[in-house]
Formats: sequence, C-alpha cells, structure tokens
Amino acid sequence: MTASSASRVQKHRDALRANGLRPVQIWVPDTRNAAFAQECQRQSRLLAKDPHEAQAIAWAEAAAALTPGWV
Repeated sequence: MTASSASRVQKHRDALRANGLRPVQIWVPDTRNAAFAQECQRQSRLLAKDPHEAQAIAWAEAAAALTPGWV
C-alpha cells in the first residue's frame, strides 16, 4: 500500500469512527474447507431424524407462505 492509499484508508476509518462506528474482526467457518462440508452433512443427517426439526421446517414453510415473495 502506498503512502497516499494508506492515508486515504486512515482518513476513511477516522470518518467512520467519527460517525460512531468501530472496527470489529469476525472469524467465520471456512466454507472452502472439506471438513466444513463434512460437518454440514453430519449435522444434516442428525436433523433429518429429529421430529422437532420437522416441526420447525413445517412452521417456517407456513410462515414463508404467508409472506409474499418468500416461496
């Protein structure tokens, strides 16, 4: 990063802070990782057997049907 681009970035960050914002770093799962896909499949298999999950899906589908554009 050149000095001018670094100063522009700093100016932008200072303006955001002046508007009451603050930077936050968020760590999220790496969806490109094969282990992520495997864990999703594992959890999906567990939920497929859960009667509470079926009730939750039915409720969500009914709610979505009442909201135009969600289905």
